[in-house]
Amino acid sequence: MYDLVIRGGTVVCADGARVLDIAVQGERITAIGECLRGTESIDASGKLVFPGVIDPHVHFALSVGNTVSSDDFYSGTAAAAAGGVTTVIDFTTGGEGRTIPEDVNARLEDAKPSIIDYAFHGEVIGWRPERAEEISRAMAMGVNSFKFFTAYGASGRMSGTGALLHAFRVIAEKDGIALVHAEDESMIEFLSSVLPAGAAEKMETTALVRPDLCEASAVNSVGLLAAETGVRCHIVHLSSAMGVKEAIRARNRGALLTAETCPQYLLLTSEAYRGPSGHLFSAAPSLRTAEDNNALWKALGDGTVDFAATDHCPYTSAQKEWKGRFDALPGGLPGVETLLPLLYSEGVHKGKLSLQGLVRITSERAAKLYGLYPRKGCILPGSDADLVIFDPNETWIVRAGALRMNVDFSPFENLQVRGKVWKTLSRGELVFSEDRVLGNRGRGVFLGR
Repeated sequence: MYDLVIRGGTVVCADGARVLDIAVQGERITAIGECLRGTESIDASGKLVFPGVIDPHVHFALSVGNTVSSDDFYSGTAAAAAGGVTTVIDFTTGGEGRTIPEDVNARLEDAKPSIIDYAFHGEVIGWRPERAEEISRAMAMGVNSFKFFTAYGASGRMSGTGALLHAFRVIAEKDGIALVHAEDESMIEFLSSVLPAGAAEKMETTALVRPDLCEASAVNSVGLLAAETGVRCHIVHLSSAMGVKEAIRARNRGALLTAETCPQYLLLTSEAYRGPSGHLFSAAPSLRTAEDNNALWKALGDGTVDFAATDHCPYTSAQKEWKGRFDALPGGLPGVETLLPLLYSEGVHKGKLSLQGLVRITSERAAKLYGLYPRKGCILPGSDADLVIFDPNETWIVRAGALRMNVDFSPFENLQVRGKVWKTLSRGELVFSEDRVLGNRGRGVFLGR
């Protein structure tokens, strides 16, 4: 007799889907089969059972300039659980004068209220050769991925190609992963400097100074360095067809390069900037065209883009109040709660993704890249009982006021969605059920990788 059996759902794994029972003992999946018996049971008939979703790119309680992203690790992970996300990977906050291990310790304190499990990427600011030992120390603490920027020079976050070359060699030697926010800083600066009079006062200008060529140029450069050094390199929030082509080019050169995209780059276009709420869509990379949307869907479906993430970095309307210039706004969009439903509704339901493909891009591939598999990212005996029971037939309308993310704006407001999370289990415990968050503050654990 098992502690819990989830009965009769269509269990979806990366290699197939079948009606089965899942038995849970303590925090782990113990058995998968038919006619299993448990002290407690959940009838999942007519529903889909997925591995818990991994969102490998979130920004909770992120301090930027004079403001802080509006979801902390409690509200953000409560929203995540409501969306079927059972693991998030956030970022340390780097800065001159601090080490990456110090940043890890600070972020561990921030994350204590988390409802679900979490890990970190180490943000690298101001790389110098003498910082190489910080990589080893951070990896000993359970952080094996490190983020670099090829943009944001004004804030000191940008790393030039020389610094990237050296850092990539160090990370490759230690079999870590280099994450890169890929935009060409010199292109952004030049295009900003030659704007016509009045252009800076229009939100749509953000797409003009951060065009698809800006992303493609940076991916090209980073891909060349990755091929030369042999580092495992991951491009975050890929947003354009040109970026996809450069990722393919890098792999053809021999680069061990992976990439993610986000729902905003699959579903939205730069037309969003033109409306009266266009300033609320401030984020980088910029939104692009319907052709880019289609290219990214295709790349997700055929595996060219490895998985989906959200880059969840929410701000309220008050925080994004228009200040007269497109570049005077905090950048980021909310999304951790809507990742799975949107990918199911716009992807699977509309024939752009298979059910198995959905599992690959929302859990399995991120788990494998970041060293969480098979504890996370799959439904197998011995894996954590992180499970999503999903109703594929329920329809609903995205309304910011009905979501649990701490925002009063959704970039997908009024979108009709087919499919909704019914229940979410994290390590065998119901943390969300039928529109109620049940997980207790602080029950999430840090996942050393």
